[in-house]
Amino acid sequence: MSRFRLYPDAAQEQALLVHCGHARFVWNLAVEQQSWYRPWRGPAPGYVEQNRQLTEARSANPWLAAGSVIVQQQALPDFATAMANFFHGSHRRPTFRSRRRGEGFRIVAVKPGDVERVNRRWARVRVPKVGWVRFRWSRAVPGAKSYRVMRDRAGRWHVAFAAAPNPVPPPGTGGVVGVDRGVVVSAALSTGELLSCPGLRAGERARLLRLQRRLSRARRGSQRRGRLKVQIARSRAREVDRRKDWVEKTSTDLARRFDVIRVEDLKIGQMTRSARGTTETPGTNVWQKARLNRGILAQGWGLLVARLEQKAPDRVEKFPAAYTSRRCSACGHVAPGNRESQAVFRCVACGHTANADVNAAVNIAVGYIAAGRAVTARGGTALAAPANREPQHHAPLPAGV
Repeated sequence: MSRFRLYPDAAQEQALLVHCGHARFVWNLAVEQQSWYRPWRGPAPGYVEQNRQLTEARSANPWLAAGSVIVQQQALPDFATAMANFFHGSHRRPTFRSRRRGEGFRIVAVKPGDVERVNRRWARVRVPKVGWVRFRWSRAVPGAKSYRVMRDRAGRWHVAFAAAPNPVPPPGTGGVVGVDRGVVVSAALSTGELLSCPGLRAGERARLLRLQRRLSRARRGSQRRGRLKVQIARSRAREVDRRKDWVEKTSTDLARRFDVIRVEDLKIGQMTRSARGTTETPGTNVWQKARLNRGILAQGWGLLVARLEQKAPDRVEKFPAAYTSRRCSACGHVAPGNRESQAVFRCVACGHTANADVNAAVNIAVGYIAAGRAVTARGGTALAAPANREPQHHAPLPAGV
């Protein structure tokens, strides 16, 4: 999706909030309907039946009929997609939506005349029953057939046009790079570069902590508590914006410079799972694990790989992460004592010294030797050692590493 910042005026914002409320109402009805049905009660109604029920509801409720039928109808296929993702195991079960969190609605059947550029900095989009709403023109708008209007917790409006971005063309130099993701160093490249994802500065983190302490003392339902929530959301949004901006720039740079990008195949969802445990078997080191989870999520590991796969399709390879930080990139020796500290790698066999993250990135870059096929002396290919066998030596680094 291509997202742009939307700037509605006061009247348009109220109309957009009404659309959000209608979409949330239809979504929550679908969630409640799905939760009520059981095998002995029969299957839950599908999209066609729910659409018929929505038509009856609009006839019986004038306040619902006054809204946009497109906004209300599109909440049903969105819910059907969410349920399909849940049954496929890729997402959680859809839950009730709240007006206190990010919300929005989707518009389909967009015509070319529904998006116009006003001048060098501004453009506008036509929203049903709202009219023309301006947004900031930061890049070319793709020819999308639908778009989604969203409002985040900080009160900012965005419009996202559904269109697949054009992939970044490869340089054609045959360059290969390995990317090692970490908490202290967000991304270490096999070329020796150390990239850090920007977050909140020290003063901004201190201010966020003060706001959170004030929020804990504010009375529930008070205006002061509402203002504090907005201020905290703005601080969080600033951090998220910086992380997304870093991911976009880094992924574009890697896609332009290298033909093949190799990363570790990390199960981020399992790595950031809570360690609290249960009442019968409580977890240990819960506070330390929670800090580690926040540190991992703040580096944008998953978003970086997702954007790389979109910008460089079929050029991103995932390599098992086992022993990449313990294997010497010079001799291939694997030992727990090779990693002297978080930042220093010193091989106990050959004495090779390097930055620990860069050493791991080099192992990832040449990981195809252990996980795929190795080039033979005659120029053909032969099966290499299994992935759980650690090679003692590796071939020279590919071009660009």
